[in-house]
Amino acid sequence: AREDGGVCIAQSVKIPREPKAGEFDKIIRRLLETSNARAVIIFANEDDIRRVLEAAPRANQTGHFFWMGSDSWGSKIAPVLHLEEVAEGAVTILPKRMSVRDRERIGQDSAYEQEGKVQFVIDAVYAMGHALHAMHRDLCPGRVGLCPRMDPVDGSQLLKYIRSVNFSGIAGNPVTFSENEDTPGYDIYQYQLQNSSAEYKVIGSWTDHLHLRIERMHWLGSGQQLPRSICSLPCQPGERKKTVKGMPCCWHCEPCTGYQYQVDRYTCKMCPYDMRPTENRTGCRPIPIIKLEWDSPWAVLPLFLAVVGIAATLFVVITFVRYNDTPIVRASGRELSYVLLVGIFVCYATTFLMIAEPDLGTCSLRRIFLGLGMSISYVALLTKTNRIYRIFEQGKRSVSAPRFISPASQLAITFSLIWLQLLGICVWFVVDPSHSVVDFQNQRTLDPRFARGVLKCDISDLSLICLLGYSMLLMVTCTVYAIKTRGVPETFNEAKPIGFTMYTTCIVWLAFIPIFFGTSQSADKLYIQTTALTVSVSLSASVSLGMLYMPKVYIILFHPEQNVPKRKRSLKAIVTAAAMSNKFTQKGNFRPNGKAKSELCENLEAPVLATKQTYVTYTNHAI
Repeated sequence: AREDGGVCIAQSVKIPREPKAGEFDKIIRRLLETSNARAVIIFANEDDIRRVLEAAPRANQTGHFFWMGSDSWGSKIAPVLHLEEVAEGAVTILPKRMSVRDRERIGQDSAYEQEGKVQFVIDAVYAMGHALHAMHRDLCPGRVGLCPRMDPVDGSQLLKYIRSVNFSGIAGNPVTFSENEDTPGYDIYQYQLQNSSAEYKVIGSWTDHLHLRIERMHWLGSGQQLPRSICSLPCQPGERKKTVKGMPCCWHCEPCTGYQYQVDRYTCKMCPYDMRPTENRTGCRPIPIIKLEWDSPWAVLPLFLAVVGIAATLFVVITFVRYNDTPIVRASGRELSYVLLVGIFVCYATTFLMIAEPDLGTCSLRRIFLGLGMSISYVALLTKTNRIYRIFEQGKRSVSAPRFISPASQLAITFSLIWLQLLGICVWFVVDPSHSVVDFQNQRTLDPRFARGVLKCDISDLSLICLLGYSMLLMVTCTVYAIKTRGVPETFNEAKPIGFTMYTTCIVWLAFIPIFFGTSQSADKLYIQTTALTVSVSLSASVSLGMLYMPKVYIILFHPEQNVPKRKRSLKAIVTAAAMSNKFTQKGNFRPNGKAKSELCENLEAPVLATKQTYVTYTNHAI
């Protein structure tokens, strides 16, 4: 009832019987603790009322409080003398009364004002007399003086007769008592200031019910508009009430924070994990789900690199197929070159799988091809560098050819290493079947307005490390072989271009790691990681394509005069040249790479050809 329009007491303050200095200032400060409760009901004598009013201006609160006084204030001048502005608007009550006329014995010029309670004193005496008379009539009929039944008088019986009196009072008004033992009613006054004059004006009355004339009321600063006096303002939607101990109608409004919504007036509750609160926090709504779109700025660069890369790869493949039997294509090791081109193509094509909408099919293809493209590429390069390394290491010890350097052997080694990657992927599918998920946790921002659910494949960072780990191992191993074969004569092999390719690729992936794993708490984690991964894969493929194939394509198309067979060199001449070159290098006697090594090989080949012995030639065994 207190919150539905009834009276609510914010706090009760007692005035000491013998107040000390500053006591009334403390009372005002107590009242200001509930500053929105501006109506103050005072039950006190007129001296204490005046002291309370005097304390308000000292706290600079003139006009803040709306005073309501009991009949002890009534329409008295003493409590408000020289405090008119503080008391303006005060509402007081007095029992209904009338002045006793024709019985005063005063001069016409006298300033005497009849005390308002004179009527009640006289009527009270008459009420007692009428009650005793009725009691004597009933208990002592026909007797003069007290009879034994009234000696002594029974107080409880006398009270019944007092409640039953009904006579005309001294002022001519009827005197009776209601069921609640009240007087017939009250007059309601308001202390008003108008035209620099102050007076109590009757604004209503109370008999059996309230009669209030609102148009007669006047309030400081608001005219006839009724002022508001409440302990606490109503809480806004999305706020819960926290009641103040000892003040049942006072509360603090606490907003529901984070992902909470308002259940009722007193409770906030967390939204489900896939939902966020509405704007006014009175309910929950689904968190929007996002994914990397084809037209997103984060997808533009990866798609551009992929499209250009695929076009360039197809151009190289077409060129190599058309000039398949030319010396420069045959010397590059056609079988492994085509395998490497397949790996480069898969690397570029993976970008489209990474940007496509995640579903069962897309997620399965991501698992297969994300690491497979790099594995194919690095296996082909590793097989090449390993072959070169073994040939020239063998040449330091013997002129016989090492084992497993034929094209068929190289392809067998390559596909065996690729099958290891596929075997790992198959095991992964069995242990953890592929599926898409909506990730709400990683995008759970502090402000729920920016919360998003990310539709993605169920591939954790650890799973991604395992997926790419095999490719990284191949890359590192290939780089080691590239370093070991860096001193091999460049006239006979691709060791140096492969070395430059692997060095650059390592730099690309070293830059990728902090970018990818440093975005774990970023709001754009999905976009940054996908872009970083696809760009790194495309750049790795582009480095291989640019350094290993574009020079050959350039010679094939623009310098066909260089695409002619050179004099055949036997394997014996090659490995012998490598051994001699190694000795010269150790002694520090070397000339510019091409001339020194080329001349050495030319000189070594003449006696070999003169013997007319059959050796495996350079053309048939490209290095």
